[in-house]
Amino acid sequence: MSAAESQLVSADKPVLRPPAVTTGKVILWGALGLLFYEAHSALIPVALALLFGLILSGPVEALHRKRVPRSVSAALILILALSAIVGTVAVVWTPAQAWLAKAPQTTAIVRKKIRPVALFMNRLDDLRKNAGSMAGAKTSGSPAPAAAGAAEESAPALIVDVGAPVIAGVLAFIIVTLFLLTGGPPMMARMTAAFVDNLNASHVLRIIERVRAEVGHFYLITTLINIALGAATGVAMMAWGMPTPFLWGALAALLNYIPYAGPITTLVVITLVAVVSFDTLGHSLGVAGTYVAIAAIEGQVAQPLLVGRRMEVNPLLIFLGLWFGGLFWGIAGIILATPVLVGLKVIAENSKAGKPMMEFLGPNDQTRERDAKLKKFARRLD
Repeated sequence: MSAAESQLVSADKPVLRPPAVTTGKVILWGALGLLFYEAHSALIPVALALLFGLILSGPVEALHRKRVPRSVSAALILILALSAIVGTVAVVWTPAQAWLAKAPQTTAIVRKKIRPVALFMNRLDDLRKNAGSMAGAKTSGSPAPAAAGAAEESAPALIVDVGAPVIAGVLAFIIVTLFLLTGGPPMMARMTAAFVDNLNASHVLRIIERVRAEVGHFYLITTLINIALGAATGVAMMAWGMPTPFLWGALAALLNYIPYAGPITTLVVITLVAVVSFDTLGHSLGVAGTYVAIAAIEGQVAQPLLVGRRMEVNPLLIFLGLWFGGLFWGIAGIILATPVLVGLKVIAENSKAGKPMMEFLGPNDQTRERDAKLKKFARRLD
């Protein structure tokens, strides 16, 4: 093939180029980040309502297909979901409060049983105090007297100051969720058509419906898996003689929504409780090992089998999403990190130019076939 023919062939093939990073885009993303950080109190209830609406839209649409009015089905499903959340909190609240009240005694018992570590930490603390004393001896003059503090607020005033924003956020969350569930796809269609033409509106609506279906299905299956994980953990803790075993089962089920960090936190808590509750190290290690086995079966068998690799995201991006989500929005940001990444992957999967985003978000699968595909894709970008 001649050079001219090769140029013609190459001209027919679209060349994928990474998007150029401009100053305007950097300023735009920086402004959005600042907005999300500063307006978190207003945006968090709306973002949680969007997630809740995606999760509950499946049952609402199923009832609507059975000729139940969408408003009735939305109110019914939302009431059932909120009742389940409140009931779960009520069940675990009393034993959790009891363990929190015993936190100082628990810490003392842990330090006593792990004496070498406690002695090492005490030695470091003594060194720090000695260094502080030496530095204080070199300074001249007596310390300035502490200024008189402002008058303490009364307890009712503190409750009002803290409770009012929380109540407002909860009400906003419930109202926005109810509107999203009641409006459903027709509302999305009208809102989409208001900004783009009919052809693009139909395409955007299909993507929204796909995100709604995929994310809702993902969290439905994940919830069922977490319930089974919590039940298995509670039964195992009961078999080992752990106190309040079903509290640890509920903790395992709730924290398992947070990838990586959730199971690790559950393991640490269960291990500490076992160390406090039992006299032998072997008993404590047995409790911890049992939970590790249950979590491994859930992560390596149940999740891939029931959820599938299609919804998996690169672990590094999940970690970064949890980190920045917690930094910007606290616990709400941690909760929203994974569904945002999953939603972006579904959008990329259903977009014409979404292949680079899919490759970026996809799992780090170290197989020869995937490596060959990645190398081929990298050559196309060059």
